[in-house]
Amino acid sequence: MSKLIPGNHKHLTLEDRTFIEESLDEGKSFRAISKYLCKDPSSISDEVHKNRIPNTWNRGSFNNPYNFCLHRFRCKKVNACKKLTLCDRACRSCHICNKVCHNFERKQCKQIERAPYVCNSCEKQRNKCPISTKYNYDAKAAQRMYLERLASSREGINLTKKELHAIDAVVKPLSTQG
Repeated sequence: MSKLIPGNHKHLTLEDRTFIEESLDEGKSFRAISKYLCKDPSSISDEVHKNRIPNTWNRGSFNNPYNFCLHRFRCKKVNACKKLTLCDRACRSCHICNKVCHNFERKQCKQIERAPYVCNSCEKQRNKCPISTKYNYDAKAAQRMYLERLASSREGINLTKKELHAIDAVVKPLSTQG
């Protein structure tokens, strides 16, 4: 945490997460968000990356087919899957092409690979984006995931007494030997 940034150095609240979501929708940077929240930019980055939600709701629609190849619009291949009966359908309109074609390259999106890691401020319409999995940041869902992680981190060991004694029977003799 930066010593130059004043703040309470506490966990993010639902209001903080709501501000992060609104700022991401507006296209603000992590640095601008962190200045307002008095947090380190890496904290905001970690928060967004950890709590982003994968979204595949429009997969297979007319504009977003099951084929996610970078070359699908220029591809002239037919029967790349080498079926016994010749397939006369172009590979660009087939979802099997992703698995069997030697020239397959997955279409990548710079916005979800680097900051901001989510599609909240993307200019493209969601139903026309060719990326298979889009990511969104939702404040309420992020708060729910945070609370689940917090609760699970404070629980005890997830072992029965029998499993604990079995581990102890292996570790104790070895630790006494050095």
